[in-house]
Amino acid sequence: MAGRKITYSTVGENYEKKDPIKKLAQVQARLTSKNIFPFKEIPNTRGESAYVWEQSGVYMAAVIEGLGTKNLIADEMMKLTGKDYYENIAHDTVASTVNDLITVGARPLVVHAFWAVGSVNWVADERRIKNLITGWKKACDLSLATWGGGESPTLRDMIDKSAIVLGGSCVGIIGNKKRLISERKLKVGDRIVLIKSSGPNANAISLIRAVAKKLKKGYLTKLSDGKSFGEEVLAKTNIYASLVQDLLNEGIDIHYIANITGHGLRKIMRSRRNFTYVIKKLFSPQELFNMIQRTANLSDKEMYGTFNMGQDYAIFVPQKDVEKTLRIIRKNKFQGIKAGIVEKGKKQVIVKQKNIVYSSKTLNLR
Repeated sequence: MAGRKITYSTVGENYEKKDPIKKLAQVQARLTSKNIFPFKEIPNTRGESAYVWEQSGVYMAAVIEGLGTKNLIADEMMKLTGKDYYENIAHDTVASTVNDLITVGARPLVVHAFWAVGSVNWVADERRIKNLITGWKKACDLSLATWGGGESPTLRDMIDKSAIVLGGSCVGIIGNKKRLISERKLKVGDRIVLIKSSGPNANAISLIRAVAKKLKKGYLTKLSDGKSFGEEVLAKTNIYASLVQDLLNEGIDIHYIANITGHGLRKIMRSRRNFTYVIKKLFSPQELFNMIQRTANLSDKEMYGTFNMGQDYAIFVPQKDVEKTLRIIRKNKFQGIKAGIVEKGKKQVIVKQKNIVYSSKTLNLR
């Protein structure tokens, strides 16, 4: 590798500064906990990807997420190619929300949208707004959810007049309370099944944008598969709502799920449990990630601690359920591998193939 290193922190994102704020917010949030009949929170879901409470004999779950800056790449690609990518952008916003919600075993019920623009002129582009709406609707269908509505403010002087800020929320239900997935189920000996990603999803996009500026042809730089760098970044994120429901319906005893988003493979140790997570097998990263690594001059440890690197979702199951889990993943048209095991030891992730160790100190979410 050669050239100046481009890290996530140098492009304006810094987990070391943001994570302590999240932890402080969690402390204050816990102080608001109230058991108001007939509602009762499930305390061990605080700080997880979704928050769960008990209501009328069932569990309900909720989550809110934002897309980040991925739509800025769609805007640049539209200038370069004339093609509109906002169906993909809408899909990814819903996927970011739903894939967090279902980690607790919830079936999505209602998705709400948050679309904030800097100028009403943004919605004047009929093709773009139509694709945004169409993509959102299709993603809700894939998520088994109803699109309940949303908010679309014009925030002049707060948002660039040519931009939109996208986010969403989702409420779901765990009708059978035995299907609640929480860290309490995690055990030594659990196997870790990884599902292959479609690309970077909506994570570390600020770093990707910085890398694109260093490429001779920018987003139009060709990869080995003939697609452009920009196209690969904008690939639709997998939505796993149907898969998780299928796994539960088929009797798979899911002990935990980690959505590998920000923090990369460090997210595998998202649980508060003090276990060592040993990853022995990985999917090969897409060529897109290799180009990012070469251009940004980043080590394997930095790459796998920032991006998913081809590993999208970690599902923790007993050894007896591994093969059946893999069959159901294939049936849902995703790729899965038996990647690792949960062992006794201090809280850390060991990625054997890459000689990488992530200590719990590098994931300060709680």
